[in-house]
Amino acid sequence: MNEAEVRVGIVTVSDRASRGEYQDQSGPAIAEWLQQALVTPWKSVTRLVPDEQARIEQTLKELCDIEGCCLVVTTGGTGPAPRDVTPEATLAIADKILDGFGEQMRAVSLQYVPTAILSRQLGAIRGSSLVINLPGRPKAIKETLDGVFAAVPYCIDLIGGPYLETREEMIKAFRPKSAVRPKS
Repeated sequence: MNEAEVRVGIVTVSDRASRGEYQDQSGPAIAEWLQQALVTPWKSVTRLVPDEQARIEQTLKELCDIEGCCLVVTTGGTGPAPRDVTPEATLAIADKILDGFGEQMRAVSLQYVPTAILSRQLGAIRGSSLVINLPGRPKAIKETLDGVFAAVPYCIDLIGGPYLETREEMIKAFRPKSAVRPKS
């Protein structure tokens, strides 16, 4: 896959936004953050789905397996409410769980709100795709991405995805020296 073909899935999980009761602000917040952070050309593949586990699972599989997204970022559905089932859907489609993503996302969020302990965000791998569950508010999305994204490009390298480069003044991707390629 060449850099021009890098695809990133952005999934907003929300009953009300999927019914058109309000405009999704979280998906666009993810896209804006990625636009500022990534040097590598990329294309977003966006989805807006209700809080229904089967529908979320189907969407994640589609983005990973059919659309070929190297990264799929979800927003919403990670709390303790009965309809919050994004982590369950992610676990159901995952080949591997990356516990460190959830741990770090909660650690970052705890710097801002004590209710971060209620969050069930996680990171997982499906094939050569990394799936990350983010919170549902734009401010929390930025804080969380600021706190974990440095590890994302190298993780994608390790699972056979494309080489993602970041704008170092915003977020410096961490790779061991042996994995760093010359700047393009």
